[in-house]
Amino acid sequence: MTAKDIDARETAAVLVRADGEVDEESLAYLHEKVAAALDRPGLPPVNGEVRVRRASAHHVELPWSGRTDIRVGSDLVVVHAREASARELADRLHDRLRSAAERVTHRSDTIRRTAAPPPWRGGPQK
Repeated sequence: MTAKDIDARETAAVLVRADGEVDEESLAYLHEKVAAALDRPGLPPVNGEVRVRRASAHHVELPWSGRTDIRVGSDLVVVHAREASARELADRLHDRLRSAAERVTHRSDTIRRTAAPPPWRGGPQK
């Protein structure tokens, strides 16, 4: 892999990188999907990196792979995906990244928790 094989774009503080033979249209679509998943009100500051790679071997069943290492606030969100086409990969990464970011943001909500732990976990005995 040479320096010209790596293409990089930036969405706010998230860097989108492509290794190998990734066309500009696929990279633009991935860029849109990452921006849509992370440019939402209520999210803490986001920074990190999205890497996309296309396998050069023709016999690989799922040649497109992607990985995100994104820090949402103080939490690290890591998402992996493998798909047959670049569009499917971008859609899968978008879905997984959006749900992981939502999980991180709502993790500390006390509304979703029970009022007290159950008795077998040291809660109040009846």
